[in-house]
Amino acid sequence: MSVAAAFSGMRSVSPMVFRAGCPDCRGRFELAASALRLAIGATSKTTFYSFTCPDCGVLVRKPAGERIVELLTGGGVRTLRLHSTL
Repeated sequence: MSVAAAFSGMRSVSPMVFRAGCPDCRGRFELAASALRLAIGATSKTTFYSFTCPDCGVLVRKPAGERIVELLTGGGVRTLRLHSTL
């Protein structure tokens, strides 16, 4: 089977976008995965995602529970794993 034949039935994939909101200006918008960063820490208090509000320019940091981590990592958001230095 040729590569062309193997991929002939595939459709183009739309880029993943995430809905977000800014707590400062109350703006609501959609962000591409490249606009978000995810930091996974040892506890729920040190696991968060962040982005810059496209409306007011403030850096927004929000907690990320297990479900949010799954959605963001599955959607291609860049992830930083934090670890303690003992």
